[in-house]
Amino acid sequence: MTTVPRLSLGLPVYNGEEYLAESLDALLGQTFEDFELVISDNASTDRTDEICRQYAEKDSRIRYVRQPKNIGATPNHNYVFDVSRTELFKWVSHDDLYARDLLKRCVEALDERPGIILAHCDQAIIDGDGRIVQPLEYTLDTASPHAPDRFRSVLFEPGGDDFYGVIRADVLRRVKPLDSYHHADRTYSAEMALHGPFHQVPELLYFRRDHPGRAERANPTIRSRCANLDPRRANRLRNPTVRLLGEYVYGFADLIRRAPISAADKRECFGHLGAWLTNRARSGHGERVEDRAPTASDVATVNTIVAGREGRLA
Repeated sequence: MTTVPRLSLGLPVYNGEEYLAESLDALLGQTFEDFELVISDNASTDRTDEICRQYAEKDSRIRYVRQPKNIGATPNHNYVFDVSRTELFKWVSHDDLYARDLLKRCVEALDERPGIILAHCDQAIIDGDGRIVQPLEYTLDTASPHAPDRFRSVLFEPGGDDFYGVIRADVLRRVKPLDSYHHADRTYSAEMALHGPFHQVPELLYFRRDHPGRAERANPTIRSRCANLDPRRANRLRNPTVRLLGEYVYGFADLIRRAPISAADKRECFGHLGAWLTNRARSGHGERVEDRAPTASDVATVNTIVAGREGRLA
């Protein structure tokens, strides 16, 4: 192993005692061993601290940090990347499982394909006992050499979980840090897609665990999910639901503006964004306010933004 490893694994965790040891065993048992594992404990109140310290004592690749207070999932995710020091980076979860060759296959894909910026593997959903309940097909066109096609695919098509791929760290340092508005992880993946193609390793090596304590299930509304990402989002006056939705929509427009692509490609991306907004507005009728899609008013607002951006891109 080199003095500075090739890969950093960032594990942000809060009250993860139920599945943490199982996930750590899967990560530390990888056939690719040249990595550091940075664990940031978000002031857990269960046995997470004890479990992390036990593993850190046994494996020198682990760097364990305990936050003095709960800073929220988003700042904790950004923290583990900010303190990493390697050429490759991957976020990992305290409750997911990883086949032994997952890191090896992803690193090999990046080494064999200098033009790609992210490599991930096929995945399946598992239950609390680790049984596969749903294999997932990867349908996104993120391997396309045409940036607007990659953007459109991330925008319109569900799934992928590319956020959890092995990523070139220099790319992550060029994109805007992860935010805490509604679906901020989607805009983050979309911005990465405008920096270069992804590669999906066609092997089932990644297993996302679905259980009642998973963040998406434990926080069923837009506000509760955003407050979990950053406690400051719980303030209804400073962060009304319309703002949490509006920042999500504007996030796409802003990332197109900042993307390292041509003016023509930016105009094409704005066109995809306009079509997505129109589609979302038409399908959002009847949903409760906390979970609604952007309204026609949202569409008009962002179309104004889009028009202004396009004018400056001509």
